[in-house]
Amino acid sequence: MLLQEIWLALLDEFSALERFFTSGGDVLIAVFFLTLALWTLILERYCYFFFLLPKKMQFWENSWLDRSDKYSWNARHIRLELISKADLTAKRHLPLIKTLVALCPLLGLLGTVVGMVEVFDALAITGTGSPRAMAAGISRATIPTMAGMVAALSGIWFSARLQKRAAFLTGRFAARLQH
Repeated sequence: MLLQEIWLALLDEFSALERFFTSGGDVLIAVFFLTLALWTLILERYCYFFFLLPKKMQFWENSWLDRSDKYSWNARHIRLELISKADLTAKRHLPLIKTLVALCPLLGLLGTVVGMVEVFDALAITGTGSPRAMAAGISRATIPTMAGMVAALSGIWFSARLQKRAAFLTGRFAARLQH
């Protein structure tokens, strides 16, 4: 009985989601996939920062500590190379995340343009006497814009946090490589 209620609730949610995507049009589907890519990259960076990057930094730090020469010209440049490696790996995908954040509202605005074209088409064909024909175009104009803005707003905060985290980890790693 409980399983059946859960199944019915899931079906209701899926039908509501289907209505939402239908009312938003094809551009809303593009915004969805763009948001999915954005959040995949954000989650990948957080997992990388918490699980893989500390191990890599520890390996590089150990290779630095194993060196007997830490003051020569070569040693200083090896230290700079290690810091650069840490910086590059920490900041990987961050420009792509910023680009996706910037693309979300632009794709939403494309949805606005497409929806307004549908409204004008409905006006040209039926005149002003069919508000139902115009309503579909208006929802296709507003829903993708809202979805793009929401995706961009959520991504901006996490993008900034990831940028600060990468700078912090690189700075801390550079401080640990004493010469």
